[in-house]
Amino acid sequence: MASTEPAARAEALAALDAATLAMLGELVLQSQWNQTDEDWALFAREGRIHVVRDAAQQRIVASGAVLPMGAHDAWISMILVDPASRGRGLGRTVFEACLQDLERQGRSAWLDATPAGEALYVQYGFEPLWRLARWQREPRPATGAPLPQGRASSDALEALAALDAQALGQPRPAVLQDLALREGSQLLRDAQGFAIVRRGRVAHHIGPLIASDDAAALRLLEQACGALDGQLFIDVPDARAALRERLAQAGFSQQRPFARMRRGGGPVRGHSSFIHAVAGPEYG
Repeated sequence: MASTEPAARAEALAALDAATLAMLGELVLQSQWNQTDEDWALFAREGRIHVVRDAAQQRIVASGAVLPMGAHDAWISMILVDPASRGRGLGRTVFEACLQDLERQGRSAWLDATPAGEALYVQYGFEPLWRLARWQREPRPATGAPLPQGRASSDALEALAALDAQALGQPRPAVLQDLALREGSQLLRDAQGFAIVRRGRVAHHIGPLIASDDAAALRLLEQACGALDGQLFIDVPDARAALRERLAQAGFSQQRPFARMRRGGGPVRGHSSFIHAVAGPEYG
């Protein structure tokens, strides 16, 4: 017998009020992800959030976000589905809404996919470029000096945005400024690179970590890890062997793999050899 349940439809959020934010936050909590209300606010301000609602209660049961990067590219992320609503194709529905959004804008679509997601996204023409993994450290006493306090200067933010754009191939100054200037965030600088450390829902996140060589990346990593006593996340390309080795020595364990994927566009821009840790699967 055919289902009488109406087909799910995605909608773009027009506003991010307290009730909507609470429903989106519940999706993050159910999925045990690390994003906060500040992340949702950034997606709403700089990009667009697509959702699927429960027909009876108008409760948000699936989400996805698009975040433009420069004039030609954009990131797709935050594909979340309420556990009780899984198995009905809602993730695919909201993902297709995000993809159609970018097609209308004429942008190349990028994302960081889990193994299960990668199997889906190749069906839409996405191709893997390189691979990375999330590393996690459990809480432990701090062993180093506290991180520098105070807000990052505009000059520092401009400098890091320029280096980040060179590495990623996509300018995203508004995203970096938001991450660096949040309450509890710290900007770490080295002559050959920088790193942003920010608070998440369950852990501090180190990234992006952009550096011209392994030695600079290791100095920034050790500065951050030594100063923090809570749980830590960092997302590191598989090609960064020196950083991965140091993470294992420092008590980190690999949590889950991702594939960086792209759909459309010409030659890949940027210098991925400068990327020692990404800003997170939600930001690239």
